[in-house]
Amino acid sequence: MVGTRCSDRRSGNWEHTLSLATGYPFTYRDLRLTGYSLAGISTSIGFPEADVLFDVAQGLPYQTPFNTILLTHAHMDHASGLPYLISQKSMQSRPKPLVIMPKEAIDPLKRIMSIWHEIDQFEYAFEFKAVAQGENIPLKGDFFARSFPTFHRVPSQGYTIFKTKRRLRPEFSGRTPHELGALRKAGEILEETLEENLISYTGDTRIEFLESDQARKSKLLFMEVTYWDSKKSVENAREWGHIHFDELLPRLDKIEAEKIVLIHASARHTTKAIRDIIEDRVPEHLKPKLVLFPRPV
Repeated sequence: MVGTRCSDRRSGNWEHTLSLATGYPFTYRDLRLTGYSLAGISTSIGFPEADVLFDVAQGLPYQTPFNTILLTHAHMDHASGLPYLISQKSMQSRPKPLVIMPKEAIDPLKRIMSIWHEIDQFEYAFEFKAVAQGENIPLKGDFFARSFPTFHRVPSQGYTIFKTKRRLRPEFSGRTPHELGALRKAGEILEETLEENLISYTGDTRIEFLESDQARKSKLLFMEVTYWDSKKSVENAREWGHIHFDELLPRLDKIEAEKIVLIHASARHTTKAIRDIIEDRVPEHLKPKLVLFPRPV
């Protein structure tokens, strides 16, 4: 695929070569992600620091280093690349991937993998797993994931990435190192563990996902907004399990994320058209919160 150029100063991204093979880069402060998202075609976002990939699209070269995959649902533009990605990891002698997904998707996707085993005459290594709501999914280093409910046409779920941090308990603030040492020797627990809510990713969903506190309060909220103008109605968006911009607009001030990263826009909307809608319709004080993920159209 021929690369294109992208510049979006509002998102903190500067000019990059955009390529489906390498993914499109996105940076906000110390969070660096890469991915691609175009509704009905391909959606997959990776967070290398935690070694985690949200969805797999058709299976793309930039995805092979990731060892944990968080699958939101099993539609082809989000999940069809699993056989490719699993086979590539095997060919490159990488560890078998752990794929977290809604429990309803496990058996159908295992059947698909069994067909590829038969075609390739090779048994690939992988683990498909469902997790209960509220269950933590260990990731690289101090990171972990936790699912939240989403509302698509098929079983689905979103995911939030947290980072575990330790800090001195407030009651010991201002104590000298000598005093802290003495307290520690006396058996006092000086530190507390915090969960820093970093990134939430919705996959495909209706607007009701915003009932989840953990999604609304992430530093970065990656959310789908598929339709943007009157050519598709809110009712049509809801029928197909998607979000229309007209539903998001009145809820923007209730979302506590520092940045709302908009993904999964239909290819019928150009990037310029979407930006014009944001410029014309979003109140000035809310515009800085909205970021359109880099896209090729």
